[in-house]
Amino acid sequence: MAVLNDEQVMLRDMAREWADNEAPVTAFRKLRAAAPATGFDAEAWGAIGQMGWAGVVVPEEHGGSAFGYLSLGLVVEQLGRNLTASPLASTGPAATAIAMGADDGAKGEWLPKIAAGEVVAALAVDEGPRHDLSKLATKVEGGALTGFKQFVAEGDSAGLFVVAAADGLYLVADGAGVTRRTRHMADSRSHADVTFDGAAAVKLGGPELTAAIVDRATVVVCAEMLGMAEAAFSQTNDYLKTRVQFGQPLSTFQALQHRMAKMFTELELMRSVVEGALEAIDAGRSDLDQTVSLAKAVASDTLKLISREMVQLHGGIGMTDEHDAGFYLKRSAVLEAMWGNASYHRERFARLNDY
Repeated sequence: MAVLNDEQVMLRDMAREWADNEAPVTAFRKLRAAAPATGFDAEAWGAIGQMGWAGVVVPEEHGGSAFGYLSLGLVVEQLGRNLTASPLASTGPAATAIAMGADDGAKGEWLPKIAAGEVVAALAVDEGPRHDLSKLATKVEGGALTGFKQFVAEGDSAGLFVVAAADGLYLVADGAGVTRRTRHMADSRSHADVTFDGAAAVKLGGPELTAAIVDRATVVVCAEMLGMAEAAFSQTNDYLKTRVQFGQPLSTFQALQHRMAKMFTELELMRSVVEGALEAIDAGRSDLDQTVSLAKAVASDTLKLISREMVQLHGGIGMTDEHDAGFYLKRSAVLEAMWGNASYHRERFARLNDY
């Protein structure tokens, strides 16, 4: 478990309090019913920008706080607990791509806007149903980018795209040559297919930058998964303590205690590897790719276990749309596949270690 400094503790507690009071799961339920074109609550996103969370990984000289990825992960984790629909997990890595990129003009133009929450930036990487950086057909000729990207998170509202091409990473602003089509996913969040047809592009870096940014995006997703797993476990544990069957609380049945104990130990392991990967980013460790794959494999398996146990241990009510369990299950399925599932990352980890 990561050792937090005073600023990080304050940031985490602030995010937790705001999420519980201003963005509970009931807010997501209302958002799902309203189905705004952006896929998120613009007012809540404005508040996130005002609190400075959108600029946590943006350099100070461009309007951010440069608190690092552990701090960003702490915020995303708290939002994940309540399934808060926010572009934060997308804009953070996209901002890092610009900050690490070679174009100083792009940094000055876009990073202050991202830090203020004025622009939603999205990563447009995958071109098929499975994550695979070795199969990128998107190309750039004469500064014009052409390609097709699938399942772009926050693609409905993004005003700026960080696009992976065969020869590296490019920055494309919404405008001529950019069209998008909404993908309706199980989690009721923003996902879009985006077509680039001769869109003006600025190169940020080569394939090594693409890999670095995807690793960061993967860890941020893991942080959201950690928050979801924590909330699903806590709600299930509370239910077993209050639900009475055969004259006694369900929590007194040994078989259910064993299942909860397994989830608790897996959750603690998940926290350790996810926070370890976030710390590895901030420390610039050379084994970042390995820690990322370890975190995503463990996070995918653990959230899958806990979200499904949440539904089953709640019994019949857990199967209904009126209960929140289904929201966690559906979001879990989407995040498990994003940036590579557990099998993908186990294989990658083995390959990186020459197994």
